[in-house]
Amino acid sequence: MMNIIIFSTAYLPFWGGAEIAVKELTDRIGGCEFDLITARLDRRLPKFERLGRVNVYRVGLGWRPDKFLLPFLGLWQALRLDKSCHYQIIFSLMASQASIAAAWFKMLCPEKKLLLNLQEGDEEEHLKRYALGSDWLYNRLIKPWHLLVFKKADLVVAISGYLKQRAQASGVKCEIEVVPNGVNMANYELRITNYELRKKLGIGDKEKVVITVSRLVKKNGVEYLIEAMRYLPENVKLIIIGSGELELNLKSKIANLKLAGRVLMLGEIGNQSIPEYLSAADVFVRPSLSEGQGISFLEAMAAGVPIIGTPVGGIPDFLRDGETGLFCKANNPQSIAEQVKALLNNKELADKITASALRLVKEKYDWNFISEKYAKIFHCYSGI
Repeated sequence: MMNIIIFSTAYLPFWGGAEIAVKELTDRIGGCEFDLITARLDRRLPKFERLGRVNVYRVGLGWRPDKFLLPFLGLWQALRLDKSCHYQIIFSLMASQASIAAAWFKMLCPEKKLLLNLQEGDEEEHLKRYALGSDWLYNRLIKPWHLLVFKKADLVVAISGYLKQRAQASGVKCEIEVVPNGVNMANYELRITNYELRKKLGIGDKEKVVITVSRLVKKNGVEYLIEAMRYLPENVKLIIIGSGELELNLKSKIANLKLAGRVLMLGEIGNQSIPEYLSAADVFVRPSLSEGQGISFLEAMAAGVPIIGTPVGGIPDFLRDGETGLFCKANNPQSIAEQVKALLNNKELADKITASALRLVKEKYDWNFISEKYAKIFHCYSGI
């Protein structure tokens, strides 16, 4: 039996692409025992529970600053568990607060193999918020700790070619493999329009639906998608699924632009319900300013919804303009609207893109296929 310890700054019930990846992989990879150390973040969460095939250990007091205690408390927890578990693999999910604990654990136990999984969508500049936006403070207080796991890793697994380039720029000397996140295709077997949900949301038979599933943060460009509604016909409605720090600002923008009747902000929706809402849409759009990969695009492709995105980060790995989706310009509401019109007004183009995108997801992004790659990596580096 191979024992693997995972370090992640957040984990379920906090859903994100990285957290979903851990669940999908651990559910599928046999012959392993998985322990995961994460920040507690909420006092309602237990300090220990088993979720699926993962033993989850939450450290901290149960409040948001727990992530800053994670390097210290996470290391202590790992050392305590290792006395009985004798881990072969240290799996660090992203370069974050958790990765500092992973790197320290590697330094104390150099015989163990440290695998860094890069999933980040935010640019490195985003980290400067922890240093009050100061380059001087960031370079001295934040950057050395951020880069530590890159220096100690035995292997870096990046989810996109873009993140591989970022790892190389960070001075990684070890091997870097590109293995993308995937989609659970079993959730998307019935690709039919969900008219019942459309009716429940107050969407008429002759109306068209644009949807985005996004954290409401600057990098996802949701504000530009809202502004694009001014350039689209009145029969086009927008569904926004997700929450985040910009939620109040976006609601204010919707009111100021007099779009309240055409833009529906639904907040957080359980991950298991996302396929249902995608099936009610005609077009998926996320005008990202940066993106590590963009799992929401792949989910829309699996659901049979044509996608529109920007040519940034890891998106060009799967979005081939005119073939598996359409590119729009970043920071450009009119460009977004033009591409939405192109799909809504040209059924032949939309059908062609939908078919090509679905074929790509099945061939390259099915979690069953991706988990086999990770299983080989774990066995190769474990020595078992």
